[in-house]
Amino acid sequence: MSEPKHGGCSRLAEILGDISHDSVNRFLLRERYEPQDLFDRVKNIINLRGGILSVDDTVVEKLYSDPKSAELIGYFWSGKYHKSIKGLNLITLYYSDIQGNSVPINYRIYDKREEKTKNDYFREMLLEVITWGLKPRIVTGDSWYSSVTNLKFLRNQKLGFLFGIEKNRTVSNEPGKYSQVGNLEIDDEGLITHLKEFGFIKLFRKDFKKEDSRHYIFYLPNDEKLKTISRSEFITIHDTHWGIEAFHRAIKQVCGICRFMVRNSEAIKTHIFCSLQAFVRLELMRSQRTIANWYEVQRNLFTNVVREYILENLNSTYGTNTP
Repeated sequence: MSEPKHGGCSRLAEILGDISHDSVNRFLLRERYEPQDLFDRVKNIINLRGGILSVDDTVVEKLYSDPKSAELIGYFWSGKYHKSIKGLNLITLYYSDIQGNSVPINYRIYDKREEKTKNDYFREMLLEVITWGLKPRIVTGDSWYSSVTNLKFLRNQKLGFLFGIEKNRTVSNEPGKYSQVGNLEIDDEGLITHLKEFGFIKLFRKDFKKEDSRHYIFYLPNDEKLKTISRSEFITIHDTHWGIEAFHRAIKQVCGICRFMVRNSEAIKTHIFCSLQAFVRLELMRSQRTIANWYEVQRNLFTNVVREYILENLNSTYGTNTP
């Protein structure tokens, strides 16, 4: 968080002065942090009941790394680049509680050696956080995670959900007659319909100025409550879900998650954990109103240095009385 340009063990050793870069490297190799360690650190600063639990993944970019030299690095689809790029794939459960605090509470780094899909990781992580004591009100995700298997899994856990779905998914308003959601007339307040191979859901459409409309399915264990879900509630939960996108930007821009220079899998995992822990620290400061936003700490680190540099050069060039 403190070094704006250069990362790595040698740079940290240079800044601190009294440790060697080997000590930093040994720390990365030695520690064995687990996802539950992250949950244990955040559970005391969030309300575990009634919040919104979001799932999504992001590519931790390592464009110039060799996948043959680091087991966790591979090619993954990037929404930013609109193609597959080299990096790590980080899958996260991100929780927003009823007081407005938002933190990552579980995560996985995609490892092809485990022969699991991102959906496998999602279901595994969800069961873990429930076991650890989390009781979310609803689970959200994009269309990647809206497979019938996942939806039935959430229903079996007695959890409501809001997921994006592709426009070619089929629903039925009449027995035996199915239509693709992209061809339906959908009122602003949503449409109660039957999702093929699942059951009754409420369907919403959201229009965007510069891209195609998107479709979302809302489900609650109680069918009667499902009927009362309004568009304003849909928008509120939808906007809360997009907080995970802001989280992904923050861990890349201010928590240095992409800036590791190690190849060992355990060292990479330690670095990822520390970056997530750095974000938790920022969110705690924000919730305590020490800072206004996650970016303030890094932005203000160099304010005095830059100010003194500018004034010193102005004074040396134009004199001490320069306004």
